[in-house]
Amino acid sequence: MIDNFKKAQRILRTSGHQGQVVAINGCCYGKDNQPDKGDYQKLCGQAFWEFISGNSQLYVDIIEPLGRRAKERNEEFQAEYGRLLNLFTQEFLGEFCQDGNIDWKKLVEFNSAKV
Repeated sequence: MIDNFKKAQRILRTSGHQGQVVAINGCCYGKDNQPDKGDYQKLCGQAFWEFISGNSQLYVDIIEPLGRRAKERNEEFQAEYGRLLNLFTQEFLGEFCQDGNIDWKKLVEFNSAKV
């Protein structure tokens, strides 16, 4: 990360950029009371959200909308996860089971036998 920051700063300087270049490692949550890391600034939690928005309360304001969106996405994820789990289970049963019992020899050969 530090190498990438230095490379970006070098590219900006060689392209004629006149302003100060400050590398920022942004973290959506947490606290860091010593943001100056020498080669870059590490901004966490409220400091990060205020830096990108100018709003000192954004870190609190976004919680409800993020939670709502996460719940929507989680429901979609769970449905897709269940569907794929069923497909993988069906494939496993078809390939490696006889009458509901695992054919361990066939499974181990599939996983470990020389090609």
